[in-house]
Amino acid sequence: MWHRFWDKKEQSKTLADQLDKNNLPRHIAIIMDGNGRWAQKRGLPRTVGHKAGVEALRDIVKACSNLGIEALTVYAFSTENWSRPKEEVNILMNLLIDYLRRELDELHDNKVRVQMIGNMEQLPLEAQRELKRSIKKTVNNGGLILNLALNYGGRAEITCAVRQLCEKVLKKELTPEEITGELISQHLFTSGLSDPDLLIRTSGELRVSNFLLWQIAYTEIIVTECLWPDFSPDQLVEALLEFQKRERRFGGLNKR
Repeated sequence: MWHRFWDKKEQSKTLADQLDKNNLPRHIAIIMDGNGRWAQKRGLPRTVGHKAGVEALRDIVKACSNLGIEALTVYAFSTENWSRPKEEVNILMNLLIDYLRRELDELHDNKVRVQMIGNMEQLPLEAQRELKRSIKKTVNNGGLILNLALNYGGRAEITCAVRQLCEKVLKKELTPEEITGELISQHLFTSGLSDPDLLIRTSGELRVSNFLLWQIAYTEIIVTECLWPDFSPDQLVEALLEFQKRERRFGGLNKR
């Protein structure tokens, strides 16, 4: 069984006790950045940084599950990442396969539901098999939704949705006037999920990197200098405390 992460450290317990459990984000999105720099700072190969990043993901999934977060979407591999050296891409795919194999039973036991957004067909066959197996095994789980963004790009996602809607218009199943923002959302990869309330980006970079471009229109964004392998449940709680200080107006006036 997973133990609540704040039972492990007094600091974590103190931080977690400050959280308003009635004001947690339903959906957290994370751009997991900085694995390579983490390794470089230590004079290690980039692959070691990616492996450390997987362990950080494991801890954050547990933390979100224990907190009762509804959905966690993590940017695991973008459409642009294919331009990296082939050896590094292969290592990333093998880490994905290994993560799913090692963690699936524990994820399932803790009611985590595995989902994926992106183009699965371009992934290696072994990765596709492990993803399909994980999705199938956990499909009826009612806990945290772990949404893996793999071979994902926000522009490609929107383009795909537009094509689907154009096809429906051509088939006279839909008129242009019937196309609404809500209808577009229903044709995105994230259909069925609420938009992220909170986006966390590690490593201090101030850009969204083609991630959930439609969905983050009113998402609160928190950027931390912490490199992803060092991003712990403590840092997650600190981000949630910052989130709870924000007043979300969604384009309206300040209520104060």
